[in-house]
Amino acid sequence: MAGRPRVGILALQGDVREHARVLAELGAEVALVRRPEELSAVDGLVLPGGESSTIDKLSRAFGMQEPIRRAIAGGMPVFGTCAGLILLADRLEDGIAGQQTFGGLDVTVKRNAFGGQVESFETEIAVDGLNGPPVHAAFIRAPAVTEVGPGARALASLDDGRVVAVEQGPLLGIAFHPEVAGESRFHRRFLAGVAARA
Repeated sequence: MAGRPRVGILALQGDVREHARVLAELGAEVALVRRPEELSAVDGLVLPGGESSTIDKLSRAFGMQEPIRRAIAGGMPVFGTCAGLILLADRLEDGIAGQQTFGGLDVTVKRNAFGGQVESFETEIAVDGLNGPPVHAAFIRAPAVTEVGPGARALASLDDGRVVAVEQGPLLGIAFHPEVAGESRFHRRFLAGVAARA
C-alpha cells in the first residue's frame, strides 16, 4: 500500500463513480470529498463533469469553496473535466446569475459552448504531451475555452480552433469526458503530478 497516491473526487454532484473507477484501476487510493476535513486528507483532487452551477452552489453550502480555492493556491494538483474545467476557470462566459468558480486556470471558459444535450458529439483529437494515438473525446453539453491567458497553456483544440484542454502548473482542465470513453491517459498525467508533488 505504501506509495499509493491518495486522491479525492469532489462528490457533490456529477459523474463521480466513473472517475473513481478509472483512478482505482490505475492504482490510486480514492476518497470521496464533500467536507473540508476530507479535502485536507488527499494529495490531489478531481472536479468531475456534471452541472457546474449546481456544484458551485453545493460547494458553498458545504463550506468547500474557500478550502478548494486555498488548496489550488497552495499548489494541489487538480484535474477538472467538463463542469470541472468551468470550475477551474478564472473567467466564465454565460454563467447563470451569481455563478462563481474556484479559479486557478488563467482562461475564460464558455458554458454549453456547443449547444445542448442533442448537440453532444464524439471526435478524435491530438493532445500535446500525450503519447500514443489521438484521444477519443466525448463532448456532452461541453464548455470550450475562449481565451487562454499567459499563465496557461493550450493542450488540444478542435479543427475549428476552439481550445478544449488546458494546463497550468499542477492544474489540468479538459472540456470532454475521458472517464466515459475508456481513456486513462489524462488520469495518468494527473496522478503523475500528484506523485511528483508528494
